This record gives sequence, C-alpha cells and structure tokens, in this order.
Amino acid sequence: MPRAATAPKRRPRVKSTPTSSVPTWADETELVGLVFDLEATATASLYSQYSIGLHAWFLKQVQQIDPELSAYLHDGESEKAFTISALEGQLLPSGKQLQLVANQIYHWHINALSQRVALFLKQWLTNLPKTIELSDTILQIKQVNIAQAPTTYAQLLHSPQQYSQVNISFISPTSFRRKGNHFPLPVPENLFHSYLRRWNDFSQMPVEQETFLEWIDAGVIIHQHRLESMKVAAGKRGSVTGFTGAISLGLSRSALANTEFSQLFYALVRLAPYCGTGHKTTFGLGQTRLDWVEQGSATSAALLNNMLAERIEELTELFTAQRKRKGGSRTDRIASTWATVLARREMGDSLQAIASDLEMPMLTVKTYVKLARKVLKQNEETASSEKIIGG
Repeated sequence: MPRAATAPKRRPRVKSTPTSSVPTWADETELVGLVFDLEATATASLYSQYSIGLHAWFLKQVQQIDPELSAYLHDGESEKAFTISALEGQLLPSGKQLQLVANQIYHWHINALSQRVALFLKQWLTNLPKTIELSDTILQIKQVNIAQAPTTYAQLLHSPQQYSQVNISFISPTSFRRKGNHFPLPVPENLFHSYLRRWNDFSQMPVEQETFLEWIDAGVIIHQHRLESMKVAAGKRGSVTGFTGAISLGLSRSALANTEFSQLFYALVRLAPYCGTGHKTTFGLGQTRLDWVEQGSATSAALLNNMLAERIEELTELFTAQRKRKGGSRTDRIASTWATVLARREMGDSLQAIASDLEMPMLTVKTYVKLARKVLKQNEETASSEKIIGG
C-alpha cells in the first residue's frame, strides 16, 4: 500500500515519575494527552468491563481536587472534555475473566479536551497517587509520559502542515449513533461530525455544522480501508457494534478550492487522537491514531468482551420481548439493565462490582439478578414445552 503523507512528528515523550519531575505545560493549553505506565503488583483477575472502573477512579480523583469539575464531567449534557483508554499490555484469559500478570507494565491513556481539564491534570500530576485501585487489584503508577503534545484549538487550526492524504487508525472498537442504532462504519460524514461536535463545544470557534458536513460528504475521498467489526460491552449498560482498523482519506480538487473548510478538515484530523472517534470515548472506545496501524489478531480481552456483548444482546432481546408481552413500562432501559447485570454475573463478576459500576444499590442489583434468572428459566421451560408439543 502506498503510504500517505505522515502527520507532523510529535514531540518526544517527556518522561517523569510521581516522585521526581512531572510533565508540565503552559496554563493556556487546551489539549494534552498523557500515558501512564502501570505495573501490576501481583497476578490478579479483572472482569472484562474493567474500563468502567478506570473511568470511576479518574472521576474520583477529579472529585477530590475539584468537585465542581467532577460533577460537570460526570453529569454534564455537553460533550465530555476527556477520554480514557483501556489497558494496553498482556492480559491473559482466566476462565471468563482477564488476568493481569505480576510485574508487567500496562499503558493507560488520558486525554484532556478543554483548558479546565488540562489545568486539572497539570495540578493533579504534582501530587499523583502512587497506585490505582481497580476493584481488588492494585496497579502501581511507575511513570507518566506526554503522549499527545500540549496544544490549543487555535494552534491546530493554524498549523501550516497539510497533507494530500491522511491515515486514521481506530485502535479500540469505534461506533456512532445513527437514528437510534449503532453504526459501525467510518463514513467521512460520521467521522467529522464526531470531531466537529467536540470542536464546537470546546474550541470557542464554532462552525456551522450542516454546511461543513455537506462539504465533507461531497469532497472527502476514501482511498483505502481495512476494517473489522465486532460487538463489545461498553459503558455501563448494553453492548455496542463497533469496528477497528484503518482508513486513508483525501480531499477532491473541488473540495480543496474551499480553503476555509480544507483548513478545518486538517485541524479536525489533528484533533482526532485527542478526542477519539464516535461515542463512549470516556470508557475506552474510539481510541484513534494518525497513522496506518495494522491490527493483529483479536486479543483475549477483545474476545471476552465480545462474548459478554453477545450475551448482553441476546438477553436484552429476550427480556424486551417478555416485558412487551406483559405491557411493562420503560421496556428498553430495564431490559438492557437486567441483561447487563445477569450477563456480568454469569461471567463471574461480583454483585458488589456490578453495583458499583452501575451506581445502583446492592439490593437492587441482587433483585435484578433474581428476576432476570426467573424470566430466563421461564423462557427455557416454555421453549422446552413447545419443542415437546411440536415433536
């Protein structure tokens, strides 16, 4: 494959440790990406949706320093001003769970998308905790690097580098919401709608969305792609059909004639590694890189997550049908919650972990498990009876 022109070289990683010098940047910084080197203190098991725990741990850190910011990041109706990744490293299958290997290094990314969050990260790093507690698992923070250079939206917009062709890789499962359903394809209009939403929320240089996306639809050319779809359990409830892989894009000659939109196009491309792509980027989905990254075979974590997602989807359909037959209200949400709770319990997750992740009382989770199992048993008995009668 002919290689596309590469993105501007990133600055070298700035290495630090929690006990010595720490990465820092100017107060006016609006975008920055950090990568944490974490070491497992002992061999331990993780449930496949552990990214929910990472999300909760980070927001708890914010809450301890800036409760108002924590509430905004947790409950705000605007775009989320941060993203996190799942753990990168050796995760081995252990029954229906994942196993962290003692003394192995795992990498974890956090990106800030606003000046306020960038300022929080800067302050937080000066008094960083030594460990991350993920359920009963302890990860030591060995060092923190700058992975995405500190910058501003204006600097992204006015950067002089432009390239005839750009490569974008989707490192973790990526998906969009379209007409109430998941849409697992990187159609240019969806890609740049995703990036533009963040731009309009945080850059203080909003762009009229409809006109720009019409220009994207008419003028962006897909030169090549290599994609793979998969189901994943993502966020707190339900499953997502997403994709991983890479895509190569360029602009047509007629599109390049619009210099203002061309400039914004390349700025949004440069924004992608910070903001990620699609939805649920605060739970590890949509991790994005500006390069053509060849995907290896599915990891143990991906396979287990796919297994969980398929089970959640299967149970959601069953519980939805059952509730509709009985005229139940709030059908979709309740069915999705029951399905998530029961599927995670079947995968070996504790009631305590499920209650914590879903922010629900333990008694409620326990009740949902009982009700879900009762419905499942009734369904199996009905199916068995119908089989006997039909036979």
